[in-house]
Amino acid sequence: MKILRRLYDWVLHWAQTPYGAIALFFLAFAESSFFPIPPDALLIALVLGARVKAFNYAGVCTVASILGALLGYSIGYFVWWSSPNEFSSVAMFFFNNVPGFKPEVFEQIQHMYSEYDFWIIFTAGFTPLPYKVFTISAGAFYINLPMFVIASIISRGARFFLVAYLIWRFGPQIHGFIDKYFNWLAIGFTVLLIGGFVIIKYLV
Repeated sequence: MKILRRLYDWVLHWAQTPYGAIALFFLAFAESSFFPIPPDALLIALVLGARVKAFNYAGVCTVASILGALLGYSIGYFVWWSSPNEFSSVAMFFFNNVPGFKPEVFEQIQHMYSEYDFWIIFTAGFTPLPYKVFTISAGAFYINLPMFVIASIISRGARFFLVAYLIWRFGPQIHGFIDKYFNWLAIGFTVLLIGGFVIIKYLV
């Protein structure tokens, strides 16, 4: 936990430098494939410092995150297996060193993809679920790439633009609310959205 806290503080310090937008890009890119700290905290700090650039920052965050997701997909697709059903040394490195990666979790995700497909990618992109686990597993399980990209664009864009909008609209007073409740609201919104489509599916 101390290591994660130091990483978090290191991420936030970029908001006080002229390189905040560049740091946001690389953070969002890395978080989609291996880095443990999500870019939301730096996004919030940057928008608080320059609210007129709120949606520019959200755009940077979204584009970088999608590019990082493609890197994650490529890792899964090209280097995750040493042979059918046998993890490579790259996979074992992730399991041993990257938070959120466990072989049993990885195998559970395969079943999620077979059942939910688009929606599991959307949920991972919009909610606090570790997005990197899903980007790499999407490649490892050969999930349809165009569908993966579309789901990632929608979910990541919705998340980052919503955060930027809330800060742009309400300013510092919404900061504490986002820190405390945003993840729960994201989960609730996703559950309602998917539930709505399920209801429509069975009624139509």
